[in-house]
Amino acid sequence: MKKHFCFHLQFVAFLLLLCSALCHARAARPHPTGPRYLNFVLNATSFPSEENYDYIIVGGGTTGCPLAATLSQSFRVLVLERGGVPYGNPNLMTKEGFLATLTDVDTFDSPAQSFTSEEGVPNARGRILGGSSAINAGFYSRADRDFYTKSGVGWDLKIVNKSYEWVEKAVVFKPNLRNWQSAVRDGFLEAGVNPYNGYSLDHLVGTKIGGSTFDGSGRRHSAADLLNYANAGNIKIAVYANVERILLASAPRYSRSRISAIGVVYRDQTGHYHHAMVRENGEVILSAGAIGSPQLLLLSGIGPRPYLSSWGIPVAHQLPYVGQYLYDNPRNGISIVPPIPLEHSLIQVVGITEVGAYLEAASYVVPFVSPPRSVFIRTPSSPLYLTVATIMEKIVGPLSAGSLRLASTDVRVNPIVRFNYLSNPVDVERCVNGTRKIGNVLNTRAMKDFMFREWFGAPNFRFVGPALPTHQSNFLRMAQFCRQTVSTIWHYHGGCVIGKVVDSEFHVIGIGALRVADGSVFSVSPGTNPQATLMMLGRYLGLQIIRERKGQA
Repeated sequence: MKKHFCFHLQFVAFLLLLCSALCHARAARPHPTGPRYLNFVLNATSFPSEENYDYIIVGGGTTGCPLAATLSQSFRVLVLERGGVPYGNPNLMTKEGFLATLTDVDTFDSPAQSFTSEEGVPNARGRILGGSSAINAGFYSRADRDFYTKSGVGWDLKIVNKSYEWVEKAVVFKPNLRNWQSAVRDGFLEAGVNPYNGYSLDHLVGTKIGGSTFDGSGRRHSAADLLNYANAGNIKIAVYANVERILLASAPRYSRSRISAIGVVYRDQTGHYHHAMVRENGEVILSAGAIGSPQLLLLSGIGPRPYLSSWGIPVAHQLPYVGQYLYDNPRNGISIVPPIPLEHSLIQVVGITEVGAYLEAASYVVPFVSPPRSVFIRTPSSPLYLTVATIMEKIVGPLSAGSLRLASTDVRVNPIVRFNYLSNPVDVERCVNGTRKIGNVLNTRAMKDFMFREWFGAPNFRFVGPALPTHQSNFLRMAQFCRQTVSTIWHYHGGCVIGKVVDSEFHVIGIGALRVADGSVFSVSPGTNPQATLMMLGRYLGLQIIRERKGQA
């Protein structure tokens, strides 16, 4: 299957490198004083060799930050983040730096850590305070209704809504549509993705403008901003802290579990080890993401007995489904070079169809050394710029499941991941439906301005990379296009799914004082983009834990 990706991947790599050159030259607008949360963020080297907390959160990411901010209102909290802080990084703080961030993966403190699935699809995971919410495209939309019933959590929807609102006050903004996004909106509607729902943060069938975590000046906001809600006297955040394993011990007699988490071991940049321990009634909560959380459970001896034994890892607790049921929503689409200049835009408009796919779009302005005739624009600051515009689709679900296994006992080494993209025939059908919708969009009046007028013959698009098959009614050809052009939309989830690894309250099954709270617990992606739901989850779980503890008092 890898050979089918070659042309597509070469194009992606080429585009990313071009974007990197431009984006490194742009600077983020300075904040006058810096975010408030910097007051309690310290390098892990400054922490004592052992310290006690009520809650230890492993991973200061999309869920970990709001969870920590909420728990700090009542308890002493430690957040252990393996990366640094996003503040001051020019690529992270501007939407122009989105693609450059995903290519800047060569150093230990790069905000994105790259990995390639066994299918040959490049991917990236956040390695920065704020997690993947600090490196993504900024689109914000709440989960679809089915998610709340399919996820396995007994959600209190009143608290869910209040938790969303808490997040949105801090990090969500209404985007301003310009050329490409406006045309895509009109194209979706002409192609029958109705009704038009205007600006909304809710998941609504039809075409809508979603929220953005980039503000009106183009500055990024992320889950890290939610730490500004924290009680500064009750929280510490250690950056460049690599958690190596969870410490487990025999549980007290009155406990329902045989063993219990009592703390974690982490290592700082200099290689020194530190122990963070939980107090009575405290907990360790993994929020290391769909890759990091199952990896850390396995390294701590929690997983399938035969597999752990093959690595020489002492088995602390037999839990056969750790690392299983891992998913990534496949992304397919087209890219064109338009004859007119376009602005740089990330996802702002979404078409939520009833055929199992969501449509989105973006446009990029990149420097180009020797462009084809009539496809470049000149600017005062640089002689040549190239615009590339994309329309993409993400399928609902997905149903195709993969798995994760260790590549090393060193936590810093990415596990080996297989997503088994489009292995389920339902996913293939949904992808075909979505790519056909893209074909419908390309045939609308709204798209005509983005076609080239040839001297002879009909106007046509100039595709960068594969074009859609000519005969889009041919299911087999469309299915082949889906398989050959599959890429990631960075919405991977699973690996510690509810009912298999954790219960409906996110407790690791059979182990006391240990929970997992991040995208790894879900077997379905929440709507068009998961970041809204994952930030809501952090706030929601924090409120639930506080309520539980008050009930025990």
